[in-house]
Amino acid sequence: MCKRTNRKGGALLTVLWLSAALSAIAFSVATTVRGETERTSTHMDHVRAYYLATGAVDRALLWMQIGPGPRRPDGQAMFFEYGWPVLTMPFPTGLATVELIPESARLNVNRATPQELGRLLLAMGVAAEPAQAIVAGILDWRTTIPGPSPLDGFYSSLGPAFQPRRASLEQIEELLYVRGVTPELFHGTWSRDASGVLVRLPGLKDCLTVYGFNTAYDINVTPAPVLMAAGVPADVVAAIVERRSRQPFLRAEELNPFTGPAQGKVRLGGNSIFTLRATATLKAPAPNGLSDVRRTVAAVVKFNVDVKDDPSPYWILRWYDNAGTN
Repeated sequence: MCKRTNRKGGALLTVLWLSAALSAIAFSVATTVRGETERTSTHMDHVRAYYLATGAVDRALLWMQIGPGPRRPDGQAMFFEYGWPVLTMPFPTGLATVELIPESARLNVNRATPQELGRLLLAMGVAAEPAQAIVAGILDWRTTIPGPSPLDGFYSSLGPAFQPRRASLEQIEELLYVRGVTPELFHGTWSRDASGVLVRLPGLKDCLTVYGFNTAYDINVTPAPVLMAAGVPADVVAAIVERRSRQPFLRAEELNPFTGPAQGKVRLGGNSIFTLRATATLKAPAPNGLSDVRRTVAAVVKFNVDVKDDPSPYWILRWYDNAGTN
């Protein structure tokens, strides 16, 4: 009798252990499936946001081609007005904003004088000695030098070692290889203002370009360091930034109070080359109606304004699949 009871107890214990093991396996599988489902959902949201941002760039190109002709009953442009720094585009699945950044809002890194580059770096908060070293590095990188350069030893000591191109920069990202240029200086950083609010400080990629040559800069979107590098007095730059933070400049006569003090260095609008940077946010249930998923893309576009025998309205010079602002 005791042996039969022991056998029943052992069988029951075995069943309990098997049940516990199967429960643990089931729980592990359920957790894995749930995690993979959430990851898949997040990935799908990022893909949807990517195509939403891409569509916003295409729509912005169309609106800019239409121009300021069509007007609403209140007189405001229906699609695009020269001087608008941002286009806001609601979509059925989300919201996109497209920044219109003319290359006339930046210094040409290949043509800027050493004085302009120095003023730019100082205005960006770089100390005098490092600023001089970076200017020397940029000049060394972009200039053809017969024979060896004093900076050859620095680049040869890096791992992996390399030598500068000693020619004009073809892409602004080449600055990341120049002696003294850090990722933070290139991409920009964040800082708190007097009220404790985080504000973005522009980087070299926001202030320098490899396209075009400017004698005057778009008053609506040119970063303050670029205006100061161009020789605009600091108090005038502060007044311009304060004015455009309240309302963009839309008419040429609005520039009159600043044109003289800015020594003719500011103007309304840009040339034919623009960077269109679109940030898309998907819709989500209340309370705020928008999700935390964002995706930013950008295109450097040259509009066809001077080549009459080319039917293309514009050319895409560069495309960025990931074009975050920092």
